[in-house]
Amino acid sequence: MCDDLRKIKRRRKETFFGYNFYTYLVENYPTSFLEATSAPYAKQWDKAIRIEIESIKKNNTWTLINLIKGAKPIGCKWIFRKKYHPDRSIENYKAKLVAKGFTQKSNID
Repeated sequence: MCDDLRKIKRRRKETFFGYNFYTYLVENYPTSFLEATSAPYAKQWDKAIRIEIESIKKNNTWTLINLIKGAKPIGCKWIFRKKYHPDRSIENYKAKLVAKGFTQKSNID
């Protein structure tokens, strides 16, 4: 009954913007853990990473288990952002560790 709500019924359409279409990052955020820890503001990003890991541990968000033979682990990715005051000065640095859930196979058919 709840499974029907989770299944996406909308067909996805691929959009082509042409060969001359480029995307740019508006903000200069790190795109990986390595980039954040070697960036000019590495101390601030390191603090944000530690806060996120402490939060995950405190809230028991994830549980580490031994991987079953033949199973593939779900990957994760760091997302880095800055929060700003209304005057555009930096309020703080935020880091989030997110699971790449899209790699999971669904048992719902």
